Order: sequence, then structure tokens, then C-alpha cells
Amino acid sequence: MKNRLFRNGLMFMLIVALLTGCSLPGLGGGAEGTVRISTLTSTETQVLGHMLRLLIEEETDLKVEMVENLGTSIIQHQALTDEQVDITAARYTGTDMASILDVAPMKDPDEAMAFVQKEFDERFDQVWYDSYGFQNTYAFTVTEEFARREGLKTVSDLEKVADSLKLGVDNNWLNRQGDGYQGFIEAYGFEFGEALPMSLGLVYQAVKSGKMDVVLAYSTDGRLKAFNLKTLEDDKRFFPPYETSPVTRKDVLEKHPELDGLLKRMAGTIDAETMTQLNYEADVNKKEPAIVAKEFLEEHNYFRDKGE
Repeated sequence: MKNRLFRNGLMFMLIVALLTGCSLPGLGGGAEGTVRISTLTSTETQVLGHMLRLLIEEETDLKVEMVENLGTSIIQHQALTDEQVDITAARYTGTDMASILDVAPMKDPDEAMAFVQKEFDERFDQVWYDSYGFQNTYAFTVTEEFARREGLKTVSDLEKVADSLKLGVDNNWLNRQGDGYQGFIEAYGFEFGEALPMSLGLVYQAVKSGKMDVVLAYSTDGRLKAFNLKTLEDDKRFFPPYETSPVTRKDVLEKHPELDGLLKRMAGTIDAETMTQLNYEADVNKKEPAIVAKEFLEEHNYFRDKGE
């Protein structure tokens, strides 16, 4: 309870600081020769953030300050726009189209990427880099055993048994417009016997233990691997793409042009299976995100100019 109150208080202070132009400790003007990289609370964004930190520290004379655990994509965007951070380590196309650009996310990943790159350039003087190589989207998830027994490969395959199944989902998704439950029913033409709200962090154990038959999970979560779960193909492409990229401001690149090549270097280097494994190492094997990032970069020889 105390930790929750502390986090809530810190989040309130952060929102006030961003809205009023004030700075919190660790979220203000950077020192000369220092760049600030922000991450969200998720393990995934922290692993990616430390990859960028390590590359920058290894190959430039810049120092890096990590600004971690920002609560939402909106707060992260505002921090970048207000020059309180210099690079956001992980931004998701579908998320920012809805929350920042206020448009319905496009279904085609290439169109969505081209759109956010153009809009962030023109509206905010920011550079949205090409994807790291993976999406982290919602995914309908079952146990491997259940999938084999019922012959499930796609979401459409659920229709034949859906009326007898319990679905566990994030409460926000049940009531969300567009890509929420009502939109799903319209797109796929069926609904589940029960759709029960629950914390997203609990869905993996719930389906593994049999308390839920199907859950809505994140496609690169390491617990999919830990619990031997199977994600079903979104064959009607209901969910928008959530390609993942770093974003920075143009003035940061003008001041530190050496960053551009390093940020470009990470494009297309991490597929969904690899990101799932990296999340697994942190969330299940309890490695620090910084260690997971360092081991990945060393294993794949990223501490050198890839053009050499």
C-alpha cells in the first residue's frame, strides 16, 4: 500500500511538473554532454532503453542519464516535447496514433509507420525511427494443450467453442471504443460465454491454471514462454499495428549528430521472438534490464560500426 501511494504521488507530481513547466529531480534540463533517455514502467522499454544507453556510452563521448518508469505514452511524449528528456526508447505506432495524434490506428503496419513518421516530423519536429523489428500488440492467448485439443491456430477458430469459454481481459479493453470488445464482436462476429475483467498482469497465471480459458495478453511478454502459452493469429487484423521505435527531437540530432547512426543501427534487429526472450530473461529469470541489454548487444556484436 505504501509503495502504491508513493507511486501515485510521484505520478501526480510528474503530471503537475509537465503541465506547469517545472522539473522534477532527474527530469529537467540535462547537463552539457549528457543525453537523457526515457522509458515506461514496462520491462521491455527498459531493456531497449539500456541498449541505447550502452551503445551511446560505448561509441560516443556523451554521458547518458536514464529517466525510467514514466507512466504513460502521453507523459513520455510530453517530456520529450518539453525538452525534459532527449530520447524516448520505445514508442508504439498504434498507441501514439490514438493517444497523441488522435486518429484511428491504421491496420497496415507500413502505412502506420509512414504516417507517424510524417506527423511527428511535421507537428513536433521529432524523428520517429524505423521499427526495432517487432510489434507488441494484444494477442488472444490459450494454453498449448487447449490449442491442440480444439485445433486452434487463429482467433476465428475460437468461434466454434466461444460461447462456452471464459475470457479474461484488462477492464479498460472491455469498454474501449474501436479496438475494444464491442469492436471485436463486430469484426469477428462472435462473443465469449463470459468476458471477465482482471489485471493484465494476472492473465497469464489465470489461463495457465485453468481459471480462464482464453486471455488477452501482450504478444512479447516473457510469461508467454514461461507458462508455455500459445497466441492465436489475429487473422482479421482487428488489432492495429504496434511497431516499436525510438523517437528523438531534431534539435537533439543537430546538437549530437552522432546519435542518428546509432539509433538507425537498431532498426530491424529484434524480432518478436527475440524480444519475448529478452523480456523472459528479465521478468522470469529476474535479470536486471541493463544486464539483459548488455548481454544481447555483446552476443550480437553491436559494439562496433555495423557498416565496417
